Amino acid sequence: MHQYLATTSIGLENLLAAELQKIGIQDAKPVQAGVKFTATNDLIYKCCMWSRLASRFIRIISEFHCQDDMDLYLAASSVPWMNYFQPKSKFVVDFNGTNRSIRNSQYGAMKVKDAIVDAFTKKNLPRPAISKDQPDLRIHVRLNKEKALLGIDMVGESLHARGYRTKSGIAPLRETLAAAMIIRSGWDGQTALMDPMCGSGTILIEAAMIAGCVAPGARRKFWAFENLEDYQADVWAEIKTQATVQSRRGCKQLSVPLYGYDCDERVLKVAKENARRAGVEELIHFECQDVTRLKKPDGFGKGMIISNPPYGERLGTEPGLIALYSALGGQLKSEFGGCQAMFLSSSGELLSCIRMRAEQQYKMRNGKLPCHLKLYSISERSVTSDENQKEPGHEVAADFANRLRKNVSRISPWAKRENIDCFRIYDADLPDYNAAIDYYGDYVVIQEYAAPKTISPDKAKLRLTDLIRATIQVLDLQANQVVLKVREKQKGNAQYQKIGSKSNKLKVNEYGVKLIVNLFDYLDTGLFLDHRLTRRRLGQMAAGKNFLNLFAYTGTATVHAALGGAKSTTTVDMSKTYLEWAKENMALNGLVGRQHRFEQADCLQWLESAKGSYDLIFIDPPTFSNSKRMLATFDVQRDHVQLMAQLKRILSEQGEIVFSNNKRHFKMDHHALEELGLIAENISAETLPTDFKRNKQIHNCWLVRHK
Repeated sequence: MHQYLATTSIGLENLLAAELQKIGIQDAKPVQAGVKFTATNDLIYKCCMWSRLASRFIRIISEFHCQDDMDLYLAASSVPWMNYFQPKSKFVVDFNGTNRSIRNSQYGAMKVKDAIVDAFTKKNLPRPAISKDQPDLRIHVRLNKEKALLGIDMVGESLHARGYRTKSGIAPLRETLAAAMIIRSGWDGQTALMDPMCGSGTILIEAAMIAGCVAPGARRKFWAFENLEDYQADVWAEIKTQATVQSRRGCKQLSVPLYGYDCDERVLKVAKENARRAGVEELIHFECQDVTRLKKPDGFGKGMIISNPPYGERLGTEPGLIALYSALGGQLKSEFGGCQAMFLSSSGELLSCIRMRAEQQYKMRNGKLPCHLKLYSISERSVTSDENQKEPGHEVAADFANRLRKNVSRISPWAKRENIDCFRIYDADLPDYNAAIDYYGDYVVIQEYAAPKTISPDKAKLRLTDLIRATIQVLDLQANQVVLKVREKQKGNAQYQKIGSKSNKLKVNEYGVKLIVNLFDYLDTGLFLDHRLTRRRLGQMAAGKNFLNLFAYTGTATVHAALGGAKSTTTVDMSKTYLEWAKENMALNGLVGRQHRFEQADCLQWLESAKGSYDLIFIDPPTFSNSKRMLATFDVQRDHVQLMAQLKRILSEQGEIVFSNNKRHFKMDHHALEELGLIAENISAETLPTDFKRNKQIHNCWLVRHK
């Protein structure tokens, strides 16, 4: 008899203990991420062959107090390793954990490796070789504070690798976790089972293996215990034979239908290949089908649905996932009354989009990712998903949805009359739904403002989820028409930093001017909607004038000025990316030629040495900037007078400056400007578009002239 540790994912300890008891273990004791027990060789061989939940079985050699590397070395040195394996066997040390003295797992592994090698050489035996890629044995060490466990891994490669899966989908589910989901669901193998988003088929294959009594270890080619000194080949051969016979008999007797659907034909092909290798290909019906159009197959009855839907980590995928989960919930309620469903997701907010109350729920881990596993009983009452959305009391975020409808009915006709494609339809109108929503042609951009610290992250996340769901419903959008951005308080040019790499550019119209926006790659889109009237005004003022655009961003104001008949334009920005974008905007409108200059420079430095005279200057500086590429910090409130002094030097006698900024409560220093010989007229109200009337502080705009 030897003492063993069966390792598993956190949250599966009790399930694993129950499984081991069924195999024949009498003293299974759950511990953190594992189960401890004692077993004879034939029992541990059976565990290795039949456990669906264990990741590894470790034969415990020693448990000891470990304060430092010397304790570790001495404990490993005292083991008679030659009683366990021969020097010809290659080994590797897997070291997990640290303490105050041993802070690096690689260092801990090295000390144990040295102790094992020294134990052989001190007995005048050959030095065993080390192999990280193809070891015959793995030495397992767990260190937690001052407690250490030393053992030998009985299996080699982790037991989740059954041998049937050579390829997988984008986010593969471990076989052990798939088996745990099936066991947790209570599925008895007597009713139909479906995975509507089956990916590479892992859940269905594991279910077929469970129902068909197929041993999960039957197809493995290598077992580490075969290299141990006490290996009993005849016992192992008998266990393998029994497993083969049992598997064949079980699969022949299995008649329950298993259904696997996915919208990706390539992934389904992989699933079919995996099922073939697992020997259960004939037991599973795979078909290409969109989950949003999911129908109950004939003969499904009151079956079970188990799935691991996608739960993207990247924020930009959120609208699509919210739409997916919402549609899934609608189809379940309309088509699968009387059935049960179990879903695994890292996002409780996404699971809430299914709009069903969980009957049971568990915390699990998919790799290192914490997940929720929830079991639902679907009501017999059958309504279509559209009816469910319209039924009184069932609308998501009803207050927000009503406000959005009113805004759209008021603003959309105005935007059409104004001949503009891009406009705002919601701007934090309700305090519980703190976001801005903008139309960009056929797309909608949702910008979530950072929630106050008084609101918990979970609550803020749930509100955002409801807001996105309601927006999709009210505006009748496809998920791929919604773009989500999170806007926090920014400093300097942070809002211009690249956040993606889709490079999806969209052409939009603004008062007959064609402009390019990018909805995916940057926090801002390339078009500041609140400056729409300012740009039009610049176009009306620019005829026959030399125009200068400072802090030009994507040059949209330059385009308006050039189309308005500007004699020449000069566009200055520090970013090469945005200057190239400005050139594209100009070219899109047929505005090319030597009269249109583009300067890549720090605008403040450029002003200090600027020459020439300009009749119309537009400047929209950041509120604050400490860019590494600028020589000094810039604060628009503190430095605007100095900025005007520089601009006055290059402003023609009859010239005008349109000066804008986004600092709330900005105060123009009229006295200092008069001393410079300038006067400023506040035109903020005149440049505030209809769709921004709620937020009168969104920008300040001033017309500055010579006194």
